[in-house]
Amino acid sequence: MGEEDGLLAVGGDLSEERLLLAYSYGIFPWFSFRDWPYPAWHCPMRRFVIFPDEIHVSHSMRTLMNKRQYHVTYNRDFDGVIKGCSQVDGRYDAKGAWLGEEMMRAYRHLNRMGYATSVEVWDDDEELVGGLYGVVVGACFIGESMFSRVPSASKLALIHLAKLMQRIGGRLIDCQLETPHLKSMGGRFITYEEYLEILNPEGLKQLNEKPVTAIDQAEE
Repeated sequence: MGEEDGLLAVGGDLSEERLLLAYSYGIFPWFSFRDWPYPAWHCPMRRFVIFPDEIHVSHSMRTLMNKRQYHVTYNRDFDGVIKGCSQVDGRYDAKGAWLGEEMMRAYRHLNRMGYATSVEVWDDDEELVGGLYGVVVGACFIGESMFSRVPSASKLALIHLAKLMQRIGGRLIDCQLETPHLKSMGGRFITYEEYLEILNPEGLKQLNEKPVTAIDQAEE
């Protein structure tokens, strides 16, 4: 199913219907907006995830949290978070940048529809210093991007997200890509079959019965 690097298909658009169907099968758009005229869709067969109960909180992060220097909110400033993810550290102007205006518009729309969520980290002066955002599918959170303007702000956002998911019965945080940062916090690989069984059991059943992709379905 797709290329070794997870590339599954190219084409289509970033409409709400296509995005939600794609995410329900673990498929996500990721492409350089300056180099690709159409969206590229990815579906890795090894999924790097964090289970909320397995989140690792280091001693340094516990110390930071105990200082109560920052506070965390949810969906208070989705636009600020996605802008931060796009622009921090010169990301927007970097080669291969993927979070362009078209992509941001699509996720803002999902947020207004209640399908995308942000986690914000604020300092005492109510300045947004970090956060993350992603798409919610059932009891799973598919992380899209995170940013920090101060050390460890994105880690703080992720820890609070995992703790919230523990309380409300959330099952999985999809990290999409492995990084040392996320691995140190409890990230690990599972198979695509294990992933889809948690995300969308009916989708796994359908895949076992016949070849199908969310991109193909959305075009019918």
